[in-house]
Amino acid sequence: MSTILLLNGPNLNLLGTREPALYGSTTLADVQALCERVCQTAGHSLEAFQSNHEGALIDHIHSAGQRFKSGELLGVVFNPGAYTHTSVALFDAITGVAPMPLMEVHISNVHAREAFRHHSYVSPAAAGVIIGLGVEGYTVAVQALLRRAPNAPR
Repeated sequence: MSTILLLNGPNLNLLGTREPALYGSTTLADVQALCERVCQTAGHSLEAFQSNHEGALIDHIHSAGQRFKSGELLGVVFNPGAYTHTSVALFDAITGVAPMPLMEVHISNVHAREAFRHHSYVSPAAAGVIIGLGVEGYTVAVQALLRRAPNAPR
């Protein structure tokens, strides 16, 4: 059994209460439970981490890269929140642990929002990007990582 890391950036701990018209009423714990069910159905596990601190997210990406190389981790599902649009450091961390696959997820359609949200520093380093599917985007990302796993049905 291998693990998928679910990584969430700043303010995602407020899911369910922050701007429910935009993000819905689903909490981060609900998102984790959805992803855990998908992983368990496929015989894998999920580990989740959320931080409002860029350095903590970078440390988790570095650790994930080592775990991927050892075969313990299948990859990362990552919603970098607002750091998407500001963090060259996250881009460097992700490219530094290549070829570990990382799926970038955004609940809202960032391209339909403020212009500053249209650019992602993370996307060029991500294996895939899922935008605007609500919290279901997380499960799509988990499924995509499961399909990339060694010995996964093709």
